[in-house]
Amino acid sequence: MSTNLSKIFVARLIGLDVFDPLGDRLGRLRDVVVLLRPGSKPSVRTRPLVVGLVVEVLGKKRVFVPMTRVTSIDAEQIISTGLVNLRRFEQRGAETLAVGELFDRTVVLLDGSGTATIEDVAMEKSNNRGDWVISQLFVRRSQATGGLIRRRNQTLVVDWEDADDPSNAGPQPATQWIAQHEEDQAADIADELRDMPDKRKLEIAAELQDERLADVLEELPEDDQVFILTHLDNERAVTLLAEMDPDDATDLLNELPEAEAERFITMMEPEDAEDVRRLREYEEGTAGSLMTPVPIVLPPEATVAEALAHIRQEEIIPAAASAVLVCRPPLETPTGKYLGLVHTQRLLRYPPPEAIGNLIDRSIEPVPDQASLADVARELATYDLTILPVVNDQDRLVGAVTIDDVLDALLPEDWRTYDDGTPVRKVGKRYE
Repeated sequence: MSTNLSKIFVARLIGLDVFDPLGDRLGRLRDVVVLLRPGSKPSVRTRPLVVGLVVEVLGKKRVFVPMTRVTSIDAEQIISTGLVNLRRFEQRGAETLAVGELFDRTVVLLDGSGTATIEDVAMEKSNNRGDWVISQLFVRRSQATGGLIRRRNQTLVVDWEDADDPSNAGPQPATQWIAQHEEDQAADIADELRDMPDKRKLEIAAELQDERLADVLEELPEDDQVFILTHLDNERAVTLLAEMDPDDATDLLNELPEAEAERFITMMEPEDAEDVRRLREYEEGTAGSLMTPVPIVLPPEATVAEALAHIRQEEIIPAAASAVLVCRPPLETPTGKYLGLVHTQRLLRYPPPEAIGNLIDRSIEPVPDQASLADVARELATYDLTILPVVNDQDRLVGAVTIDDVLDALLPEDWRTYDDGTPVRKVGKRYE
């Protein structure tokens, strides 16, 4: 039988279910909100007050539950009472997220033994009113050995008052934060980043792997995309643009001043730069401006087995994997003569050695690269398609428009959030 705890380390709470008094599950704990308070004297450090919990409820919406509503905390569950305000959580004033902003901080130990990295914090009840405060830090210390600073596997627990205020620290690594979000979809990470202070956004971006950060950038609002990209060093910014889908990279570059966008393009590999330049030539709102120039393209002699192997590639998004486009060589866009498409569902009905040229659906007409957004949307809706080939005036394939490209263009700029600021969930590009 579990017991209500008066002191517990926060990392042990993350992921616990939060229930109401009747036993109905409200959601899952994602972070703890603390209020950093100045001491009564410069030499006195007041312990941070724990003001509430960040709870992920149905639909992955994150809401705030005040500590005054928390009646029980133990190693298995958290119990809250009263109604929960389902408005999206937003940080205010001096509020700090324990996991998001304190973990991984470097602090100076006031006993003169050096620096340490915060790996966890302890919260405990401080008075009869039931107030919770951050009382201790679980840290990993670096020690000087033989004149060199070596990473020692030494951990210790120190009182909050015995370490320099982590809010005054310099750059904060994001090692633990990234580890805790390793299984999250890129859209989920983007939702968390959009509410973080700019400094923390850059710290997390600095430690995310290039491919992962590129996926996250594609899910962020344009302002955040520009902010992160322009605060990275040029080499990494160009690497990220190359990792992004060409149409997404082009959209991002179009948000930059022309001189800055051109500087990035000239630094890209010639093949990547060529894709971007071609997309930038199209007028906004045309099929050419919406399309990706790298759909799945194969010759008619390719087999069903080869086509399915291309579809299975991890980087292919579901909409683009719904069909293979068949063209005469060259197969890089702009291709040779466009012949038609083969639906993935049809590929599954035929033996592996069958040539895909025998399976072409010739009833689906491609759209011209100058076709309007309305025309593209109408074609997709009329034939229940998720991908539509795009050709130039010489009947050469130049790309393909997917349903998500069209939705992004048709929906308002703030489509990623509802009126109350709640994020609209979007299926990520990766599936395990």
